[in-house]
Amino acid sequence: MTTAHPRPTTRTAAAAVPAPVDAGRWPDVAAVPKASRPVRTVAAAVVRHALGRLPLWVRFPDGTILGQGGPLIEVRDPDAFHARIGTTGLIGFGESYMAGEWDAPDLVGALTVLASHAAELVPAPLQRLRRLWALRQPAAQRNTATGARDNISRHYDLSNDLFALFLDDTLTYSSAVFRGFPAEHALLPAAQHRKIDRLLDLAEVGEGTRLLEIGTGWGELALRAAARGAHVTSLTLSREQRDLARRRVAEAGLADRVAIELCDYREAEGTYDAIVSVEMIEAVGAEFWPVYFRTLDERLAPGGRVALQAITMPHDRMLASRDTHTWIQKYIFPGGLLPSVEAVDQTVREHTGLAVTRRDAFGAHYAETLRLWRERFAERAEEVDDLGFDHVFRRLWTFYLAYSEAGFRSGYLDVQQYLLTKEPTR
Repeated sequence: MTTAHPRPTTRTAAAAVPAPVDAGRWPDVAAVPKASRPVRTVAAAVVRHALGRLPLWVRFPDGTILGQGGPLIEVRDPDAFHARIGTTGLIGFGESYMAGEWDAPDLVGALTVLASHAAELVPAPLQRLRRLWALRQPAAQRNTATGARDNISRHYDLSNDLFALFLDDTLTYSSAVFRGFPAEHALLPAAQHRKIDRLLDLAEVGEGTRLLEIGTGWGELALRAAARGAHVTSLTLSREQRDLARRRVAEAGLADRVAIELCDYREAEGTYDAIVSVEMIEAVGAEFWPVYFRTLDERLAPGGRVALQAITMPHDRMLASRDTHTWIQKYIFPGGLLPSVEAVDQTVREHTGLAVTRRDAFGAHYAETLRLWRERFAERAEEVDDLGFDHVFRRLWTFYLAYSEAGFRSGYLDVQQYLLTKEPTR
């Protein structure tokens, strides 16, 4: 027996008037792009084709309803909505949300439906012409040594206080590993330690281990490794993270065991018994994946072990989107790209002497982690405002956290823990 989704009433409440957008800070949100009538007409047709067959409702101010039932998307300004999608595609879809031109009572639910059907949203003929209409990644966002510093700074140097508002006390900004679902925020610190300890165990980090960490975060992994007796060199490109991580290390009395350096992974020196890198490869860029993995190989002593945590996406979608500019790259992670499992395996095989010895996936845990972050971010909205971030920023980050959670809930995204090993010298 199936349960029919009730069709939403065509009567809509008066749409809230969006607050003015700061054009100096958000130029592409404040101004609706100029789009000809044919462009808006084609965009509206693509929207009808994409959404009309999906298990959701899309409601327009004139009472038009698309979809087959499910989470509701309320389009408040169809002309702006279609103009943005017609000119900048999915970037425009995200900017339209930031501008308040559409909303969803269950944003994660609606985005999960879209993520589940990501490969079908653009009609096949347009997919084949993707190179003609899709925006290209800006050359300025290439992850050269200079570009990577700028890209990392745009996200991680926003404000340590901002991240502290929605992360737990460990200040760990990557997927936790829970004992069961649903998770609670009070359980997040233990779940983050569980994740970190699994990585340190994979790398066999213990007393006297020379450990290289690529991507410091705010220092929690380095602290736990040092507490095991390891000697840790941790690299970051974020000054904000470095400064706070150093304070935390000093306060823990572990400064003799942990060195935190403002250093690109390509500039790393020395040889290490183990290397750990948590959700840093996503910021490397496909162009530099071979360099990244060769660096792991070169810095790792014979017989050593690498524990790597990486967010992955389907291989076909990675190939289709790797050269295009996306909303997440424009506003959240400039220069970033999620690898596929196949891309990691191929790069390791073709560019290093390392072997992929183990891989464990746990995407459902990331969905729960993101839910907890998103709920805490919403609960502390006034404190976000007090830090000087405006309502567009809050909608931006709400969309980012919901968008990411939806990716994991739909199975479109996954997260892996890898063990890479290096043969000992004979």
